[in-house]
Amino acid sequence: MRTRIPGIRVLDRTRPGGTGRGGPGHGGAVPGRTAGGPAGPPLLARLRVGTKLLLLVLLPVSGLLAFTVFAAVAQWREARTLRDFGSATRVSFGIAELTEALARERLAEVLVEVRPDRPGVSEERAAARLATDRALTDAGDSAARGRTGRLDVQGLLDAKGRQLFATRLESSSGSFTGTQIERKYASITNDLLDTVHDLDSSRPSRDSGQSADGYLAAQEAIEAAERERVELAVLFASAAAGANGRTTADRWETLEDAHLDRFRQNVSGQLQVRLSSVLLQPAGRTVRATREALIADATEKLPSLDRWLAASTDRLTALRGIADSAADELAAVADHDLEAAKDRGESELALSVVVLFAVTVLALALRRSITRPLTEVSEGAKALSDGDLSYDIRYAGRDEIGDVADTFRELHVTSERLAAEIRTMNTAIDDNRLGHRADVAAFDGTWAQLLRGMNGTMASFAAAHGRRHKAEQELESIFNLSLDLLGISGLDGYFKRVNPAFERTLGYPGETLLSRPYLEFVHKEDRERTRAIVDRLATGVEVAEFENRYVRGDGTECWLQWSCRPVLDEGLIYAAARDVTESRRAAREQAALRSVATLVARGVPPHEVFTAVAREVGLLLSTSSAAVLRYEADGTATVLGSARTTATEGQEAATAVAGTRRAARVGRSVGAPIVVDDRLWGAVVVSASRPEPLPSGTESHLADFTELIATAIANADSRAQLAASRARVVATGDASRRRIERDLHDGVQQRMVSLQLDLRTAESMTADQPAELVEQLAHISKGLDDAFEDLLQISRGIHPAILSKGGLGPALRALARRSAVPVELDLELPSSRLPEQIEVAVYYVTSECLTNAAKHARASVVEVRARTYDDVLEVVIGDDGVGGAEPGGGSGLVGLTDRVEATGGRLSVSSPPGDGTTMTVRLPLPEFLPDASGGPSPDR
Repeated sequence: MRTRIPGIRVLDRTRPGGTGRGGPGHGGAVPGRTAGGPAGPPLLARLRVGTKLLLLVLLPVSGLLAFTVFAAVAQWREARTLRDFGSATRVSFGIAELTEALARERLAEVLVEVRPDRPGVSEERAAARLATDRALTDAGDSAARGRTGRLDVQGLLDAKGRQLFATRLESSSGSFTGTQIERKYASITNDLLDTVHDLDSSRPSRDSGQSADGYLAAQEAIEAAERERVELAVLFASAAAGANGRTTADRWETLEDAHLDRFRQNVSGQLQVRLSSVLLQPAGRTVRATREALIADATEKLPSLDRWLAASTDRLTALRGIADSAADELAAVADHDLEAAKDRGESELALSVVVLFAVTVLALALRRSITRPLTEVSEGAKALSDGDLSYDIRYAGRDEIGDVADTFRELHVTSERLAAEIRTMNTAIDDNRLGHRADVAAFDGTWAQLLRGMNGTMASFAAAHGRRHKAEQELESIFNLSLDLLGISGLDGYFKRVNPAFERTLGYPGETLLSRPYLEFVHKEDRERTRAIVDRLATGVEVAEFENRYVRGDGTECWLQWSCRPVLDEGLIYAAARDVTESRRAAREQAALRSVATLVARGVPPHEVFTAVAREVGLLLSTSSAAVLRYEADGTATVLGSARTTATEGQEAATAVAGTRRAARVGRSVGAPIVVDDRLWGAVVVSASRPEPLPSGTESHLADFTELIATAIANADSRAQLAASRARVVATGDASRRRIERDLHDGVQQRMVSLQLDLRTAESMTADQPAELVEQLAHISKGLDDAFEDLLQISRGIHPAILSKGGLGPALRALARRSAVPVELDLELPSSRLPEQIEVAVYYVTSECLTNAAKHARASVVEVRARTYDDVLEVVIGDDGVGGAEPGGGSGLVGLTDRVEATGGRLSVSSPPGDGTTMTVRLPLPEFLPDASGGPSPDR
C-alpha cells in the first residue's frame, strides 16, 4: 500500500552538554518561537490529553451534580411542605373537635335559657362546659406541637377561650336570650372553622386538596345542622313555630345541602354511600319531615322538643362519624404524599449517584484507552524523528489513534525504503556509476521531490563528467357565528370553551383544543412571551392587541391578535382573537416592494436589484435560499441574483415553471413565473433551508408576490439593456468619427498636398510669364494652403489625433491652448493610459464646456481639475460666467450626459444665474487599472 506523505521535518533536540542540529549553534529557527523572542504555546496546549479529557468530563459531571443538588433541594422542600401540611391538618382536627364540644355546650346553654324546667339541663351544661374546656386544652397542646406556618393558632385559641369565658358569664347572668346565646357561640365557632379552613388550605397536591375540601364541607354542613338544631329548639321551646320556623328550615336546609353537595364532589364513593345512608335513616327522615312541616306551616306535624333533639342528635352523630372518616382520609392522603415524596427523593438521589459513578468510571476508562496509545505513538514519532528506525509501534486499534499508528508504521517503512535508496545512490557515487538514478516512481509527494532533487544533483554531477520529474342563545349564536376566534380559558392553562372559528383557523377539532394546554399550540419561539402575558392576566390586568404565533394542524403558522379580560373570581380568562396572518404578510410584502422600488428608483446596478429581490423573497417566505432567474433564448436559465446558491432542486423547479408558465413545486423547492408584457421573462425560485419541505400554500404566496414585483424586475432589466444600448451607440459614433478622420487624412488631405506640390512646380516655371499670372498662381497657392488648414482643423474636431497619440493630459493641454478663454489646468492623472472611451468622454465634455464658456457664459477664466481616487476619475470644470445653463435645454449637454452615462458614469451641472457654471463628471475606472490613484501629473 503506497501512502502519500505531505512532507518531512527533522527535529534535532538540544541535549545537556551540547547543542543539537538546527539549534542556536547552527542559526536554525526554533519551532514555536518568533524572531522577537520566545512565545509559549497556548494554555490548553500545555495540558496533557488525559488532563483535557478529565476537564471535558467535568462539564457534564458538574451539570449532573448541580441537577442532583437542585433535585434534592426541591424534594426536601416538597417533603417539608407535605410534612407541614400533615401537621397543620392534625391541628385542624383538634380545632374541629373543639367546635363539636362548643356545639354541645351551645345547645346546653340555650336549653337552660329556654327550658330551665327540663330535667337534668343544668348538669348537661356543666358537663358540656367541662368537655369544651378539655377540648380547648387539647387543641392548644396540638397547636403547640404541630406546624401551623404563619398562623398564630395558640393566640387565636387563647382569644377564643377568653371570649368563651365572657359568653358563659353573660349567659349565667341571664342577660341573654336563647337566640343571642346561639349567635355568640356561632361567632366563636365560625372563627374556629375559618382557622380550620386556613390550616387545610395549602393543598400541596390534587388528592390532598380534594380531601381537604371534603373534610371542610363536612364540618361546615355539621355546623349548619347544629345551628338549625339550636334555632328549632328555641322555636319548639317557645311554641312559636310559624313563619320564623319556615324561614329557619328553608335557610339551614339550603346551606346544609350546598355543603353536602360539595362534600360529595370531593370524597370517595364509600363516604358518599354512607352519607346517603345517614340521610335516609329514621333520624334523617325525622329531620327532613320536620323541615317540610315547617315550610308547609303544618304545626300539627311538628315533633316535640325532646323528639327533635333526639333525632337531630342521632343524625349529627352519624354525620360526625362521616366527618371523622373524611378526616382519616385526609390524614391518610397527607401521609401517603409525604411517603411518596420521600421515596421519590431517595430513588432520584440513588439514580444520580449511580450515574455519577458510571460517568466517572467511563471517563477514567476512556482516559486510559486514549493516553496509552498516544504515549506509544508519541514515543514512536520521537524515535523516528531521531533517526531510530528500530522502534516499532504495536498499537493496532480501529480508532483515529490506530489510524495514526498505521500511518507511522507506513512512514517507518517509507523511511527505510528512502534510506535504502540513499545508500544505493551513495554506493553508486562511490563506484563512479553516475548513470544510476533513484526510483522516483516508487515514492509520492515530498519523498519523490527529494529523490528527484537527488537525481537532478546526480545528473548535474554526471553532466560535468559527461552523464543526467343569542342572550345566551344570541350570545351562543354570536359566539358560534363569529369569524373572530372567541374562547374562554382557565388560569390552569386549558381552554374551557372555544368557538368554531378556532377549529377553522387552527385546524384542530374542539376536543383536541380543550384537552391539551393551549401553550402546546403556541409557536415555540412565542411561548415565553405568551406565558408572561398569562401571568399578567392572572394578576387581573387586561391585555389588548397582543400578537403571537400558533401552529395549525397542518404544521403551518398563523399570527393571532388577542384581547383578553380576566375574571379572577371565576378563575377564567375571556379572550378574543383575530387572524392577522394575511395583513402581516401584506405588510411584509409592501415593505419588500418599497425596498425594491427604492433601489430601482435610485438606479443601482441590476444585479444588486435582483439580489435584493431574492433576499426579500427569502425573508418573506422564511427561507434563506432564493434566486431570480432569467430564461434565455436557448432554453437555459441565468441566475441574476440570489440570496444563496440555488440547489439542483431549484433548477428543476425553474424548468417546471418554464414548461407550465405557472407556480410549481419540485421536491423541497418552489418556483413562480415572472411575466412581463405577456412574455415569460424568468422565474423566482426558493428552496427549503430545513429538512422539512416548504409549507403548503407557498406556491400561491410566491406567485402573488412575484406578480407584484415583476414590474420592478422588468424596469431594472430594461435599465441595464438601455445602458448597454447607449454604450453601443456611443462606441459606434466614435468609430464613425475615426473612420471619417482616417478617410479625410488618407484621401482629401493627401490630394490637396499633391495639388500644392503641383502648384509649386507651376510657380517655378513662370519666370518669364506676366506678373498677373505669377500673382494669380500665388493667390491660388495661398487659398489652397488655407483650405488645407481648415480641412486639418475639421479633421481634428472629428477625432483629435493628439488624444490617440498622447493621451488625455496632452489633449486637455491642447484644448486649453486653443481656447478663446484662459484656462487653468490642475491635473492629477495616472502615469498609464486610461481606457479609450473614458479619455474620449472627458475630452468632449471639456471641449463642449470651453466652447460654451466662450460663446454663452462670457467667462473670464475656466478652471479644469482632474484627479483619480477610489477607482473613480473625477473631472470638475468651472467658469466665472453668467451661469443659468439648463442641462435639458440643449442637445449639447444631453449628448454629453448620454456619453458619460454610457460609460457608467454620472454628470451633474450646477449653474445658478449670475454665479458661473460648474460641471462635475465622475467616471468609474476598471479595477485592474494601475496607478489609479497616482500622483499629480508633471504638466499641472
